[in-house]
Amino acid sequence: MVKIAMIGCGAISGIYLKNLTETFREVSLIGVCDLIPERAQAAADFVAEQQKKGFDCVTPKIYKDMYAAFDDPEVDVVLNITRPYEHYEVTKQALLHGKHVFSEKPLAADLEEGDELVALAEKTGLVMGGAPDTFMGAGIQTCRKLIDDGVIGDPIGATCCMICHGHETWHPDPEFYYKRGGGPMMDMGPYYVTALVNLLGQVDGVMGRTRKAFDQRIITSQPHYGEKIDVDVDTYLTGTLQFSSGAIATLFTTFDVYYPPFNQARFEVYGTKGTLLVPDPNTFGGPIRLFRPEDQVKLEAGDPALKGILADPYAGYKEVPLMFDYRENSRALGLSDMCKAIETGRQARCNYRQQHHVLEILTGFEKSSREGRYLPLKTRYERAKPMQNNPMHGILD
Repeated sequence: MVKIAMIGCGAISGIYLKNLTETFREVSLIGVCDLIPERAQAAADFVAEQQKKGFDCVTPKIYKDMYAAFDDPEVDVVLNITRPYEHYEVTKQALLHGKHVFSEKPLAADLEEGDELVALAEKTGLVMGGAPDTFMGAGIQTCRKLIDDGVIGDPIGATCCMICHGHETWHPDPEFYYKRGGGPMMDMGPYYVTALVNLLGQVDGVMGRTRKAFDQRIITSQPHYGEKIDVDVDTYLTGTLQFSSGAIATLFTTFDVYYPPFNQARFEVYGTKGTLLVPDPNTFGGPIRLFRPEDQVKLEAGDPALKGILADPYAGYKEVPLMFDYRENSRALGLSDMCKAIETGRQARCNYRQQHHVLEILTGFEKSSREGRYLPLKTRYERAKPMQNNPMHGILD
């Protein structure tokens, strides 16, 4: 049983706590830590409630600081779910103290920090990996199988969009989204880019144009309602990705645009034989829609717009059933997979090479925009093995 210490007990910790105590059977959360002691206590209280419900989990220790967790000989893996600009220091110190690390996305706030963490992990021989793990869910894994099986032919390209007006309307502590390591590309981009490389493979280079539309944001969520945030990062970013396969993708993320929340995620992959609508990569499930020429709806000849025809945007698409497990919110799936990899010696699916490649892509758009040029990438990437359907939910191969 691999034993885990959680560093950071903020908003995202709730789903980790739930899944680590209810779903994943080969790991054990043995300790928690947060700069705000009340949050760590709340995490421990949640586990206590899970125990009362009959779930087989241990009472976690509450560490006074992260170094107490790093010095605990019982801890095998540190789960780093601190704020993005803190990822580097927490992961670095955990590695220096001999602990394997799984961190929330992104790997670090910039590529230089990411380079240093990769070098340190390789020097120490410790396992390092991290989120997002949504690509391991039923949705993206089914899409990967469809593409790998040639259902849409040879991939030509993709289009991805994440369009919203920021998180200050709902997040209890949204300031970090507008500080170093934040912004829509670093926050939401990891889901899209990680899904893209898992579907289409290595990216050779990127081009981007980025800007900041608002210098300040006003929080409308509690408990910081009415407070102002100075925006330090670009919040409107668009770019292209050149894949080694020859495919070209476009990616657009923004915190500046008013847009319906139920429609903010767009993800399409185009092939020589059809088009695949990929589900929101911030989720684990579906729906998945497939369009092939033989499925086209018969329409009257002529321009439907000029005829005033309001067509169903999904007309001609067929929904594809999910072929894999983990369609619900399964955060900690990647962590559990990494722990299994530590025990068996296989490669973790959320490995650091993937995180490093994704980080270079994410940060490359702004660098390309600033320098006004196509940016070749130095990192290299190979897709990990696809998921396997195992007999028992929560047990990995």
